[in-house]
Amino acid sequence: MASAVWQLHRECPKTVEVDTPSGRKICIEIVPVHYPKCGVVKDAGDDPDVTNGCLVCAETVISSDIGDITFCGGEGIGTVTAPGLKVDVGEPAINPVPRQMIREHLRKIIGDKAAKVIISVPGGDVLAKKTFNPRLGITGGISILGTSGIVRPMSEEAMKESLSVELGFRLASGKNVAFVLGQTGETAVHQLFGAEIQCVQISNYIGYMLDEAVRMGAETILIAGFAGKLVKVAADIMNTHSHVADGRRETVCTYAALNGADTAIIRELFECRTVQNTIDVVRTHHLEMIWDQIAEAGCEKCRLRTGNALNIGMVLFDSQHQILGASENAQAIIKLCKSND
Repeated sequence: MASAVWQLHRECPKTVEVDTPSGRKICIEIVPVHYPKCGVVKDAGDDPDVTNGCLVCAETVISSDIGDITFCGGEGIGTVTAPGLKVDVGEPAINPVPRQMIREHLRKIIGDKAAKVIISVPGGDVLAKKTFNPRLGITGGISILGTSGIVRPMSEEAMKESLSVELGFRLASGKNVAFVLGQTGETAVHQLFGAEIQCVQISNYIGYMLDEAVRMGAETILIAGFAGKLVKVAADIMNTHSHVADGRRETVCTYAALNGADTAIIRELFECRTVQNTIDVVRTHHLEMIWDQIAEAGCEKCRLRTGNALNIGMVLFDSQHQILGASENAQAIIKLCKSND
């Protein structure tokens, strides 16, 4: 918008007013880069965004002919290389909402003329390595995202939105995926069960991601991760972050008691400070069967969350990324995720 104004009026505007899809009108300060390229310094608000403070640039090449407004990725903008995203393969990673916003505002300035908009972010190729882009098949730079046109000061919501994007990307290749809590869980799944399994790193958001899996038409989910987190799921805790709930030792103590552990053992387990300590105590007293039972209970809670819409299995890992416990159907679920038919 500012680039077009600069060309038509021979002066770079200091600010521009933008109507956002959220219904708000905002005033943006413009940084003149070089004629006719303009930039805006991104303010990510409260979000822990690696692109906070970066310069997002746009240059509009206006044609004398009537035609469409098209988009090009310049320096630091990624290219989509795999299906399953909102932008076609081969296109610059500029999402539909930003494209629509740019088109609407440009049309007010250039009328029905054709134009090419070149978006760039200096250093975007380096920043992209700290984002989800490499996992999503976006190469060479960052993405231009957005659904509302403004930054919402809710980092948790931003994280959830990113996780949903990755889930949609994985499901484009098949309806059977593994939910892992982080990179170590994904590494363990690939080492133990096969590199062909499609993994989605879901952080603490098990319940939310199960809801999204149902919405997106998934069929089979393998949930795999460190027992210290997944024990909570057996207690129907669907956000495993420590600020939401704990209940780990209470859950372990309950299953130990159900398997005949006496009061002294229950107290010893209750006084454990870490899950690894708990694992050691369980092993000492030959109560290893509780881990399979906890995995089975976790599966049941997850199936109830989805209204029995998904085929779900669970595997618990110890701190050495070895299998500690698994639901009865885990091997069948792993086989489905490997074939992904």
